[in-house]
Amino acid sequence: MERKNAWEKYPEEKRGPLLEFSETYRQFISDCKTERECTEKFKQIAKRSGFTDLEEKIKSGGSLKPGDKVYAVNMGKGLAMYVVGTQPIEQGMNILGAHIDSPRLDLKQNPLYEDTEMAMLDTHYYGGVKKYQWVTLPLALHGVFVKKDGTVISVSIGDKPGDPVFGVSDLLIHLAGEQMEKKAGKVIEGENLDILIGSIPLFKQEKKEDDSEVIKDRVKANVLQILAKEYQIEEEDFVSAEIEVVPAGEARDYGFDRSMIMGYGHDDRVCAYPSFMAMLDLEEIPERTSVCLLVDKEEVGSVGATGMKSRFFENMTAEVMHAAGQYSELALRRALANSKVLSSDVSAAFDPNFASVSDKKNAAYFGKGLVFNKYTGSRGKSGSNDANAEYMAHLRNIFDRNDVSYQTSELGKVDQGGGGTIAFILADYGMEVIDSGVAVLNMHAPWEIISKVDLYEAYRGYLTFLKEA
Repeated sequence: MERKNAWEKYPEEKRGPLLEFSETYRQFISDCKTERECTEKFKQIAKRSGFTDLEEKIKSGGSLKPGDKVYAVNMGKGLAMYVVGTQPIEQGMNILGAHIDSPRLDLKQNPLYEDTEMAMLDTHYYGGVKKYQWVTLPLALHGVFVKKDGTVISVSIGDKPGDPVFGVSDLLIHLAGEQMEKKAGKVIEGENLDILIGSIPLFKQEKKEDDSEVIKDRVKANVLQILAKEYQIEEEDFVSAEIEVVPAGEARDYGFDRSMIMGYGHDDRVCAYPSFMAMLDLEEIPERTSVCLLVDKEEVGSVGATGMKSRFFENMTAEVMHAAGQYSELALRRALANSKVLSSDVSAAFDPNFASVSDKKNAAYFGKGLVFNKYTGSRGKSGSNDANAEYMAHLRNIFDRNDVSYQTSELGKVDQGGGGTIAFILADYGMEVIDSGVAVLNMHAPWEIISKVDLYEAYRGYLTFLKEA
């Protein structure tokens, strides 16, 4: 079944809104490279757009009525937004769920060391990565240090003009005979993804108080002196820090025709951003309560207090229902079971350089719009949420009626592999759930690629879903 290229709906004179939306997204992923940064950015925009902090509403004992807009933040790493509808919440919600964490390198808790007069930071990679892709790239450090007194020091080093960058070195080709014989998964080992951060020794060899010996590891000492001066950070503060190592630099237009965007973290911010914007652009009070749920930890199994498997969403929904005067345990269970969800996550775009891993009849293509994955999982659909045909038919109806370009896909050939999303977790409540997102090239690489028209059709599709599902 052939799907038309969505660009055909947008002759040059009609591309203004599409290109404007794409540019604001490009700026967003350039500025927000961690789940904390995404959450803070979304929170600030939501407040300016009329959303109220649910925690403040709870403390004041305030009530909610149809049309009211609230948000809740989960430990600074996730966000839930609600627009209260005219129908009782018990009858179900329309939910857009996406994740805002991305594969990266994390600093270990005791990362700083010196070796042969080079200061290094030890890392532990996060999520599914090809480790060899992370060497010889300019890298940046983003995150927070939390002092013992609770003071939070935010750092972002490597992306501002004039900032230094960091990186993981690789073996020169002249000495790489043995390395080149290894399998790709062993070319670079996880323990070798250490970041080079300095090479100047502390100028004076100051003695200890007992005058017994001079300072050791003078390059490391010099780095600590810089950190103390510029960021008020001591070595022990690394123990209570969350520092992510991410590619340095802005997202860029890609291709002569500028039809694509290359950037870090499209998976899954390319779905989180249009989901968030769809919530902002609901002009009329919806019949069904609309929800945007942005979570952390999907790349490592959705575990932990900020992952989808936590009770955060369930608890916040209970609070919203209570403030609306609609809460009971049974009403909450019914609200969850009666909900409809788009699990907004990316899909693998067909790559002509690697055509053998895809079934062309059931692959996602650039330019064909929003992608529906009826199921993901691996091989025999293991770990997948296999959406009902009735739900797929319902979505086809509303998307066709609103001229939203969409396509269907599987994540590669049957025996090739596969992947997972947050869909199966939401489905545990009995909700109707299907995966839908944007096709991505180079998925999980430091620099991924998406099509601008697919991004815009995702936004249009998510807005249509909130209004009519």
